[in-house]
Amino acid sequence: MNFLARIYLSDNNDFIKIGNFMADGIRGNDYLDYPQEIKKGIILHRYIDTFTDANEIFRISKHRLHERYGHYSGVIVDILYDHFLAKNWTKYSDESLTSFVFRFYQSLEDNFEVLTPKTQRILPIMIEQNWLESYATVEGISKILFQMDYRTKFKSKMQFSVEELETFYDDFENEFTLFFEELRNHVKEKLIELNEV
Repeated sequence: MNFLARIYLSDNNDFIKIGNFMADGIRGNDYLDYPQEIKKGIILHRYIDTFTDANEIFRISKHRLHERYGHYSGVIVDILYDHFLAKNWTKYSDESLTSFVFRFYQSLEDNFEVLTPKTQRILPIMIEQNWLESYATVEGISKILFQMDYRTKFKSKMQFSVEELETFYDDFENEFTLFFEELRNHVKEKLIELNEV
């Protein structure tokens, strides 16, 4: 899952959200250097990765893209699934997406000193371009995919996956809905386990 889903799944705890959000840049046991609640977020991030990689529904979405995008297909599905979460936000939260996203940006700024260097670098751009809220539209997703493609020097061809999104829109949305319900239930159990530590 990509940024928005990870933040949403972090139990309304700012530090778990931060850990879950920035965990990709934290290798091995380096997570032990962080405060307890941020560590929980990093552990949760890794748990979500493991669950997602093994999930049959996620694999169906990924398989649809694999021939054209190879090992980037999983990254693309992560982003597409964030689109469906943002688009259907009111099904999952009583708080508006705008408010949720603003509060998260604020918590990142308020805790800037604990962020990884990479997260500190991208934060101003992320806020200025409002990445998280932009997921709600196909146009926003298209821009995100173009930026991801640019970072791979256009080897990934990710920008073109909007074509598959539009062609198989209902299929991707149905798969997201089923997958996300499973993931939410598993994450609730994992959070109970983490909070007992």
